[in-house]
Amino acid sequence: MSDRQLHILVSNDDGYLAPGLLALVNAVRPLGRITVIAPEQNHSGASNSLTLSRPLSIHRVADGERDGFFFINGTPTDCVHVAMTGFLDEKPDLVISGMNQGENMGEDTLYSGTVAAAVEGVMFGVPGIAFSQIDRGWKRIENAAKAAHDVVAQMLVSALVRGDGTATLLNVNIPNRPYADLYRWRVTRLGNRHHSQPVVEQDSPRGEKIYWIGAAGDVKEGSEGTDFHAIAEGCISITPMQLDLTHHARLAAMRGNGWDRG
Repeated sequence: MSDRQLHILVSNDDGYLAPGLLALVNAVRPLGRITVIAPEQNHSGASNSLTLSRPLSIHRVADGERDGFFFINGTPTDCVHVAMTGFLDEKPDLVISGMNQGENMGEDTLYSGTVAAAVEGVMFGVPGIAFSQIDRGWKRIENAAKAAHDVVAQMLVSALVRGDGTATLLNVNIPNRPYADLYRWRVTRLGNRHHSQPVVEQDSPRGEKIYWIGAAGDVKEGSEGTDFHAIAEGCISITPMQLDLTHHARLAAMRGNGWDRG
């Protein structure tokens, strides 16, 4: 990286008015030039969805604490995708997403809009970090944001991009603790949850059946080395992730078992 100022794109899935976004932006401002492009509304659980059925609008906040923030009437992935494909004059050096209200561990990462925003940056060759605070309610959010600053600073010291040229993707979960207690970090793998709780069935005012998605399942595999275990020990969990979903062992087995034809 040259001596020019680092350009950081910040997004989230809780929406541009979320306290976690503002806290994260303020915490990382000393590290570079900040551009904020976030969803207009909450899009938790949006995963990597793109809005293809209607046009998107971008608006700029003109005053207050969020002066200069941009917001889009779309998903977290929309925000980063639009930034990368024309809204910004040049690609940023780093995409960070969060601070999410609530954990993103294990299978949560497949549904998370927070993680998806960071993933979208990586898909365009830009390193991405997704930040989540474990407990909902924004308690001690400033402390979590300070810890996020430390993680970003460490990433800058270590190297933004691995030697093979693949953009780094990190999923970071931070306990709701005083900042003085957030010095313990663990590099982890994703744990595993039981199946989600059943849907909640209700009747609408018109007598129609409606359904709410049930809560996430409890921890199934949270042994030492997982994100669940690190959080249970009061540590920050930092999980390096990748986009390749290919099951390479199964690939080799199928090729040797007659699946390749012709």
